[in-house]
Amino acid sequence: MSVDVGDKAPDFKMTTDDGGEISLASLKGRNVVLYFYPKDSTPGCTKEACGFQEALPDFSKLDAEIIGVSKDSIKRHQNFKNKYDLTFTLGSDEDGSVCEAYGVWTEKKNYGRTYMGIERSTFLIDGKGVIRNVWRKVRVNGHVDNVLEAAKAL
Repeated sequence: MSVDVGDKAPDFKMTTDDGGEISLASLKGRNVVLYFYPKDSTPGCTKEACGFQEALPDFSKLDAEIIGVSKDSIKRHQNFKNKYDLTFTLGSDEDGSVCEAYGVWTEKKNYGRTYMGIERSTFLIDGKGVIRNVWRKVRVNGHVDNVLEAAKAL
């Protein structure tokens, strides 16, 4: 499945890093930056998470909730957040249902090896639950700034 700009964002329910739950329905009326990343504590994922953390005050002024999603366990998310002082929500999609719903669980190739994994992607969802921007195959450098500029236009 794949979703695109203008589509109704698929609802989701995930366990969060603090053991609670988050759903898109619970965020109705707020803008949401839903970003998918391959794995906690890897170089690109750490740089992306720290970038969102640094820009968090700017996103907060836009009433935008940042949610990072990977298939890592709650425990790994907690360790990742503690190590890098992350204060936004990390969702644990261990069963891959949210990744599937957003079309980010894809075939990847690395050094001649083919495998399934999360394609680094970001979805900007408005307060009505409509996808306003999509970034796929994200390159980390400059990405947070691009998302912030798009969020300002909402």
